[in-house]
Amino acid sequence: MNAGFAPIADMLKRQSGLDLGPDKLYLLETRLAPILKREGLRDLAELAARVRLSSALEREVVDAMTTNESLFFRDAKPFDALRKTVLPRLHAARPTGKTLRIWSAAASTGQEAYSIAMVAAELATTMAGRRVEILGTDLAREPLERARAGVYSQFEIQRGLPMQMLVKYFTKVDAQFQVKQPLREAVSFREWNLLADMRPLGQFDVIFCRNVLIYFDPPTKQRVLDALARQMPEDGVLFLGGAETVLGLTQSFRAAPGENGMYMRSISLQSVA
Repeated sequence: MNAGFAPIADMLKRQSGLDLGPDKLYLLETRLAPILKREGLRDLAELAARVRLSSALEREVVDAMTTNESLFFRDAKPFDALRKTVLPRLHAARPTGKTLRIWSAAASTGQEAYSIAMVAAELATTMAGRRVEILGTDLAREPLERARAGVYSQFEIQRGLPMQMLVKYFTKVDAQFQVKQPLREAVSFREWNLLADMRPLGQFDVIFCRNVLIYFDPPTKQRVLDALARQMPEDGVLFLGGAETVLGLTQSFRAAPGENGMYMRSISLQSVA
């Protein structure tokens, strides 16, 4: 085993919750190769030694390892459920004038958050103009800057974005496409670590936390799920990735019948008190 693997893996777990087993050495070497080359370091052992002396370099390593792929309307079912049942139900249950809040955790470069915003915009008339506030957060800084700009390449646009949505919500800028200002104004982005105290973020009616838990060990998964539950009202909805589940981890959520990856907050939160 590469001598630098263990100290870097330990740092990543401590800082981000990312749980890397020895079989992920190749992933570590691949993701960190540009940093090694730039810094003139021979291997992970030299990088581990350098990271102990530089918080800025440590941050770069964390960012490199926690930046994940993001697509528009990735796995369409959560967005279909949001449009057909979740938002209409929450709208009917909330007093007039009450803002609905949605959190896109691990938002990366923003495609998920903007996809949510497009769903909400399409329902604006149905929901009588009710305000929907969308927050996208991520641990990595560079992807968040891209998300705030809302500028995407032709390749990124082609991956999941329906043509009618492209025409309605994007403007062509040279060879790229930018989210139009009204939609950008509906979404805010903020740097945030899911292992941190979530209370400053406030309450959310809907939380998307998809394809994040798969990188955590069971205790960290439970910790994050219980913390998410505390940020939601009794009728709150959580969306996880298709390969993720709350079963065997927490009693804070229960599966929504017939909806893969969709969970309702449990009425009793005694397990997370």
